[in-house]
Parts: sequence; C-alpha cells; structure tokens
Amino acid sequence: MSWEAWLTLAVVVGMIAVLARDRVPTSVAVIGGVVTLLVAGVITPAQAFVGFSNAAPITVAALYVLARAVEKTGALQPIVSATLGEGNGTRGTLARLLMPSAAASAFLNNTPIVAMLVPEITNWSDRQGQSPSRFLMPLSYACMLGGMVTLIGTSTNLVVSGLLEDAGMAPLGMFELTAAGLPIALAGMLMLVLLSPVLLPDRRGARDDLAEGFREFSVNMAVVPDGPFDGMSVEEAGLRNLQGVFLVEIERRGELIAPVAPEMLLRGGDRLIFVGRADLVVDLQGKRGLESAERRHVEEFDTTRHTFFEAVIGATSPLVGKTLKEAEFRNQYGGAVVAIHRAGHRVLAKLGAVSLRAGDTLLVISDTGFAERWRDRNAFLLVSQLGGSPPAASKKAWIVGLIGLGIVVGAGTGVLPVLQASLVGAFLLVIVGALTPGEARSSVDLDVILVIAGAFGIAAAMRVSGLAGHIADLVVTWTSAMGPMGAMTGIVLVTILLHGVITNNATAVLVFPVAVSTASELSLNPRAFAVAVAISASASFLTPIAYQTNLMVWGPGGYRFGDYTRLGLPLTLLVAVGTLPLVPVFWPL
Repeated sequence: MSWEAWLTLAVVVGMIAVLARDRVPTSVAVIGGVVTLLVAGVITPAQAFVGFSNAAPITVAALYVLARAVEKTGALQPIVSATLGEGNGTRGTLARLLMPSAAASAFLNNTPIVAMLVPEITNWSDRQGQSPSRFLMPLSYACMLGGMVTLIGTSTNLVVSGLLEDAGMAPLGMFELTAAGLPIALAGMLMLVLLSPVLLPDRRGARDDLAEGFREFSVNMAVVPDGPFDGMSVEEAGLRNLQGVFLVEIERRGELIAPVAPEMLLRGGDRLIFVGRADLVVDLQGKRGLESAERRHVEEFDTTRHTFFEAVIGATSPLVGKTLKEAEFRNQYGGAVVAIHRAGHRVLAKLGAVSLRAGDTLLVISDTGFAERWRDRNAFLLVSQLGGSPPAASKKAWIVGLIGLGIVVGAGTGVLPVLQASLVGAFLLVIVGALTPGEARSSVDLDVILVIAGAFGIAAAMRVSGLAGHIADLVVTWTSAMGPMGAMTGIVLVTILLHGVITNNATAVLVFPVAVSTASELSLNPRAFAVAVAISASASFLTPIAYQTNLMVWGPGGYRFGDYTRLGLPLTLLVAVGTLPLVPVFWPL
C-alpha cells in the first residue's frame, strides 16, 4: 500500500477508537480526521469538504425542522392517544403501539417521535399497573425499523444516497428501499411483539409500593440540627412508613448505617438516603426537620411554583464527564438535581460529586418552563414533566400534517427532488407560524449535520488513497469460495460489527467505499451493495449507546446494559438474514 493508504488507515482506526470510547462528540472525531488527511495532502480541499455541498446534510437539516414542528404542534398526538388504548395484554398493546410508531418513523426523524411517546407510555403504564420497560425499548427498535423503509426514514439512508451521487451514480429514490426495507420492518415488529414479553425483564423496584411501573431514585436529605427531628427515632419522626419512599441508610460523620432500625435515633447533620417513586420525592421536601442534603442547589425552589422533571443526558451533552458542581448546574440550567438514576440502578453518592454519563436520568426540580427551555438543546435527549399530561394538538397541527404530506408526495412522485421538497416544507413551516425562526434553527442537530458532511471527506480519502480497494481485495479473498453472495455477506457482517462500536452514519461512510470497491472487483452491481450497507447500518439494536433513541429510553425504562443485547441480538440477526436474500431480488447482482 502507498503511504497515503497507510495514513488513511491510521486515521480511520484512530477515529474508530475515539468514537468507541465516546470521549468527544462524533463530529469532532470525524472533522478532525478530515482535517488531518487534508493537511497531510491525502485529499484536496474540494474532496475534503464535498459533503458540505452535497444534498444529504441539507436534507437532514430540513427534515429536523419538520420533525420539530410535528412535536410542537402535537400533530401525532391524536394517533398517540388512540394507540395505547386500555390494555388487552402486553402483546396487544405492543402491536397497537409499534405499527403507527414505525409508520411515522418512515417519514419523520424518530427522536421527536420517541420523545413524545416516552412520557405518555410511562404514565399509561402506571395507570395500567404495568412496567414501562415492556414497551419503551420495543418502541425505540420499531422506530429504527420504520426508518429502513424510505429514503427519508433515517439520516443513514440519505448519507448512502449522497455517497452514491458523489460516486457518479443516481441517488436513491424516495421509496426505492421499500422493497427490502418493508418486509424486514414488518418481520422485525412481529418479532418484537412475540419476543419482548419473554426477553425483557420487568424492571420494578424491590418493594411493592415501588413496583407499579416506576424506577428507583435516590434522594439525600439531612436532619436539621436542633430541628424537630433531632433526637427523635426514625419511627417517631414518621420516616418509617412513607408512601412510595423508604429510608435505606444513614450517613453519619462518614459512616454508613444500614439497614436502618425503627428505633434508630436521628442526630442533627445526619444524611438520610431515601429510595422511592420519583413523583413522590416532593413529599420529603415538605417535611419540617429535613432539608435537602444538596440544599445549596434547591433552597430557592418553592414546590408550589415548581415541579419535577426527568432529563436524560445524551452522548453529545456538555454535562458528560462533569459533576453537577463542575457544570454549575443550578446557575446554568435553572434547576436543581435531587436524584440520579443510572442503568437500572440508583446512585447512592453525594450528587454534586457524581461524574455524569450519557444515558443518566436526572430528577430535576425547576420552574414549569424547564422543559421548553431545554427541549431543543443538546444537553438532554429527553425532558419530560413527571405526572404531566401531553399537550393536545394545536390548531396548526393539520397545516403541519399537510406540509409533511406534501414533502412525501412531492419527493415520492418525482415532482421535486427530496432536497428541494424538504427545503420548501421547512420554509413553509416558518412562514405559517408553526415554528419561529429561532425554533427552526435550534431544532437542527448540528453534530449530526457535521458528521454527515465531514464523512464524505473520509470516504473520499479511502477511495483516492487506494485503502478501500485494498480492503475490498481482502473481502474478495476471504469470501471467494462463496461467490457474490459471500462477498455481500462479508460487507453486511462488517457493517453490523462496526456499528456495534460507532454511530450508524460513521459506519455507513466507512463501509460504503469498501462495498463499492468490492462490487467493482467482482464486476457486480455496486448499487446492490450500497443498499445492503444502508439497511444493515440501521440495525442499531445491540447496545444503549448505539443510537440516541436507545439512550432516551435507558433511564425511563430502568434497563440494564445487557437488556439491549438480549432483545437486540435476534433483531440484528433478522436484519442480516433478511437483507442477504432480498437485496439481490430487487437489485440484481
């Protein structure tokens, strides 16, 4: 290999390592790789930044605006309310929930769809006496399956379409992927309905009064020195049989006392660690004689004017890797964290000293505008008010629906290319007042746009340096005994394995040039291999960090890391097994 190919390989391997460790935003890793290759002379400026003039990132940005308008106006709310109904068993509810969710995800960004549904599913589960863990992960997976069906269903499909165009081939049509994507999506949803009740554990608390569909949260309170509880026993203070909340241990001068006996005498300054239902934590705030152990964060909040929110931290959040103290959470975010929930476990530590991670769920007390302020920011993937009802559809919901339908019909019939249709739709949404210009601007996930645009430079480097050709030679050599189908199997497996450690868009960009080079080596149809990459790169089922909607449901569902693999592995195998026979039928090799 040439030095350019070796350097490109080193940059790609380094980029994968950085992305797998999740220490920096994906966009920083990708753009950093592009700049390195540009400075080294592997690619020209035109090749490095070709993605910024490609239709893919601009189309994705316009579709983010549409998705935000749908979320804001509640255009899907009537469907959401009718979907859950009144039960009829777990499988019946899953069937009613997954089909419309997947259908909506075929045309809208799935992040706002999941954001709208998580609070409603959680509240519905509580009313029905079921655990939300039965429904939230299947919801995330169904939305991903729905994204496989159309060109605009997921940004990965648009990335592959843009790469095809950049390579001199026709871009993907609006419904070109439907031939293979729809059967796989339907089979996947059937699998979710059948296997979810069997494979997903009921993530409930240890006590009956905590088990009715809520996760455990840890809350630290302190006994006020010389207050009414100083010198009282736990039972005398009325802390023995609290509804939905119980005292698990006491920290006294650095020593932990557990279990806590009813006759245990309280002393001023004792730190009391409670666990219980998140929506009942407010009861502790009203007890005279107790104050929050994080009082400097919450003393300014009046529970008659403020309320509690669940906020899920995303992978690109500036909070990741910081403590609440380092982030100055109270001043920067206008709220106080009173509990942290992580990967199905309560965090039993001083909250201000906990280093935050992607997927952490924070219980925040703030004013009622907290959710609106932070909904479109990258600090949180999901912000929902505890016990709050979802907003009813606004008067402009039908206008948003018509504009969305116009985008789909215009692009599907070929009246307008998908880029132009999406841009016209985004401008119309602002003109009719469905969104303000500021809301439209903030709805775009800049990290995703930069990843998509920068990724074209990585793909160009792999192509012009010869690295893609060398890797293709290895794929052909390893799979030569199995013929063309063996080569496609190798590409699909590489895509799925790589997707286990990095994002779907980054995976598609890295595998695409190898797939096209492999097809050229064997004189096969490169479009068939590109479609196989697009579909298999959307199979983000194996870990909570594989896709942002998986992170969004991690805390609210109370899931453990292994729960994703338990349900995700059969789905991943289904996508692989379904892709291999279907693609050659509709895109002959």
